[in-house]
Amino acid sequence: MKIAFTPAIYEHAARFAGRTPWEVSRDPELLFEGHRGAWLEYRHTPVCVGIDIYNLEAEAYGAVILRPTGEGIPAIQEPLCADLDQALAVRPFDPTVAGRIPLVLAVGRRLHKELPDADIRIPVAGPFSIAFNLCGINNLCEYAATRPQEVARLLMHLADHQAAFCRAVAAAGLDIAFFESAAAPPMLSPAQFHELELPALRRILALAADCIGHPVPCIMGGHTVLVVDDLLATGTRYLVCNVETDQAAFLRRVAQTHPHVRVRVNMDPAIVAGQDLQRIHREVDRVLALSALHSNCVMGTGALPYETPPENIHLIQQYIA
Repeated sequence: MKIAFTPAIYEHAARFAGRTPWEVSRDPELLFEGHRGAWLEYRHTPVCVGIDIYNLEAEAYGAVILRPTGEGIPAIQEPLCADLDQALAVRPFDPTVAGRIPLVLAVGRRLHKELPDADIRIPVAGPFSIAFNLCGINNLCEYAATRPQEVARLLMHLADHQAAFCRAVAAAGLDIAFFESAAAPPMLSPAQFHELELPALRRILALAADCIGHPVPCIMGGHTVLVVDDLLATGTRYLVCNVETDQAAFLRRVAQTHPHVRVRVNMDPAIVAGQDLQRIHREVDRVLALSALHSNCVMGTGALPYETPPENIHLIQQYIA
C-alpha cells in the first residue's frame, strides 16, 4: 500500500537551528532557520510555524512562559487566572502586538516567500487548550464538574476571541493548523465533551473556515474514539488518530460514516525517536495495516521529540517508498 507520510515537526525543528527549543521559540531568525532546515531535510506537509504551539494564546493573554532546562519544551508553570471568574473576564488580545504571535506570523510569511512549494501553517489553539493554560488543568477539570455552564460560556468566549487571530493568519496569506488535544478524554468525559466543548469547537472551526476559505484540520490527541462522532459533526475534513486511542475502531467509524474525511494515523513517537530500527519497521507495518480500514489515510508521527534522529525519518520515508 502506498501512503503519504506526514511527520509532525514542532520542537524538533530546533535541531536544525542548532539551539534549544526555548532559544528557537523566541528568536525569529532561529525559528525561520529551524523550520526551513527541517523542510529542506524532510519535505513534510504541513510546516507548522512554532515550537511550543499551545502556549501562544495564553502568553498573548499575559501568561508567563518559563525557560526550561536544557532541551526541555517551554511551558506555563503558573496559571494566569486565579479562578474561573477571572478567566471569564479576560479580554481579547490583539494579534498584531500580543506576545509572540507577531513573530510567528512574520516567520510564516518569510517561509512562505522563500519556500513556495511548502504548505505553511500557523498554529491556532482550541478553546479548551487555551482555558487549560489560563486556569490550570486541575482547576479547569474541577470547574467543568462543578460549574459546567460557566465553563461552557468561557469556552465560547475563547472561541470567539480567536476570530481576530484567524483573520490575522488569513491577512498574512497563510493557512491554519488547529490544535485542541487538551479537550480529549480522559480530560473531559464524553458527556462533558459533547455538552461543554462541542459547541465552542464547532464555533472556532467555523470561524477559522470562514477566515481561510475552507475547513481546517482538527488535530486532537487523546482517547478520541470516545468522541469521534462529535469530531465528525464539526464539519472538519481532517482528523488525527493517535496511539492513545483504539485506532482500529476510530478508523472503522470514520470509514463507515464520513469516508471523505482524511485521517492521519499516527505512529508512536517514542518508537520513531528510538534506536531500534526493526521496531520502527514494525510500527510502520502496524500503521499500514490499520490504514487498510479507511481508504483516505495518511501516516503521521505525533509530535516528534527534539532528539529524534533525522535518519529515523528518512528510514520511514524509504521504507514506505
